[in-house]
Amino acid sequence: MKTVEGFKLRSLAKEYIITAEDVRNINFNKLISLNESAAYLWESVNGKEFDADTLADLLTERYEIDRETALRDSEAIIVKWKEAGIVTE
Repeated sequence: MKTVEGFKLRSLAKEYIITAEDVRNINFNKLISLNESAAYLWESVNGKEFDADTLADLLTERYEIDRETALRDSEAIIVKWKEAGIVTE
């Protein structure tokens, strides 16, 4: 799996959003909002191949979280990212 080119993570105050690089491509009804840990994952894998195990490894390295929870959360975020069209297999 890989992130789709043309999307950029932006920080707005204490929130993070993913937007299209070209403002003409932004659908303001579908801005992708991320919490801090999701933003960390996006920054860590942007432009690289990854899977749920990769994300789970990143979560367990950075946060005090068990592997099972990290993997479950990683699988859930991948589903959301796919639905949003910001990652591809």
